[in-house]
Amino acid sequence: SVTGIGEYAFCGCSSLTSVTIPDSVTSIGRDAFSDCSSLTSITIPNSVTSIGRDAFHGCSSLTSVTIPNSVTLIREYAFYDCSSLTSVTIGDSVTGIGWAAFYGCSSLTSVYCKATTPPTGSHYMFYDNASDRKIYVPRNSVNAYKWASYWSEYASDIVGYDF
Repeated sequence: SVTGIGEYAFCGCSSLTSVTIPDSVTSIGRDAFSDCSSLTSITIPNSVTSIGRDAFHGCSSLTSVTIPNSVTLIREYAFYDCSSLTSVTIGDSVTGIGWAAFYGCSSLTSVYCKATTPPTGSHYMFYDNASDRKIYVPRNSVNAYKWASYWSEYASDIVGYDF
């Protein structure tokens, strides 16, 4: 019957390795899992609609994340400094990606953004990722992404993809 993971709920739980969030949860609060340095996997259910500021900040062992289609907003610094993160899939309902959401994800090579309309971007959302990072977007939306505010900073990395 839990409907939300509150602010700082598991912050600094350095031995936590995996989390399965129940389908009743609709929000993941600020810093809920920040600095969980051993967290390697997390299942975010389709019930979640927002991922809070710094929610997974500093989860340095996290390797991949799938943000379900139910999520509409990824807040500031949500995955900041997740240095082992190599792949991110962003669901098609995301309408906004906050400031520096994926900043410092230095191993991030593949971003799959399913939204046909580019989500509202922000400064540094994909700053300091792997040098060969690609951002895969729906094939018919490539130009829209390349011209969208903040996305244009990554225009050379945006590639059409059939989801």
